[in-house]
Amino acid sequence: MASSSASTEAIPKHRTRGTRGQNQRFLYAKAACQENGSSASSLASSKTFFKRMTWKKGQKTRWAINYIEGTKLWMKKRRSSYRPEDQEAFYRLLEDPIIQSFLEADIFLKVSDKYLLSMVVEYFGRVGLPGHLYNKIHFFLALYIASDMEEDNPTAKRSIFQFLLGRKHWLELYREFLGLKVKFFHAMGHQAWVTQELCEEIQAQNPHHWVWGRGRECIP
Repeated sequence: MASSSASTEAIPKHRTRGTRGQNQRFLYAKAACQENGSSASSLASSKTFFKRMTWKKGQKTRWAINYIEGTKLWMKKRRSSYRPEDQEAFYRLLEDPIIQSFLEADIFLKVSDKYLLSMVVEYFGRVGLPGHLYNKIHFFLALYIASDMEEDNPTAKRSIFQFLLGRKHWLELYREFLGLKVKFFHAMGHQAWVTQELCEEIQAQNPHHWVWGRGRECIP
């Protein structure tokens, strides 16, 4: 699944050096803020609890361009980033009532087909939080970035705001969500591209789970 997006534009070298320390940190969210209150208040609360922690570089890697010769693009394989605890967090979050309602409402799978959802698992691994701390805000942040990367459908992405923040309050709060999206993207090391092979590898870890039946056949 190779495509481009404004959220994954190459960072100039001079900017990368200047933000290297920031890119090597990830966001820590207090999961308890999800236990009580509305989704809108949870988002506001979670922003307060986002803290920086030292980035612990994993041993897993992904694909990267090695060199270009003529018209041929040579790739070297880098391993995936997702961990068993990222998969466990993903499956746990699928039981959240708001996420379930969101998935049920996306009947044409415009923003939540099995490939976009697989990318959520890989993004969790790239951020590197302890698995038990991931909550529905992280889920929707990852899904929004995946949609940016593969679809960039503004109408479909807007449904994320409405389900997470509430239909009455999303216009007031969506900018807060977008601010958190930027921090989440930084925590991923600005790496949003995920191959189809990696998505299928993630699905193959639990091939009979109902979520991997969300194959997109045709979209009106």
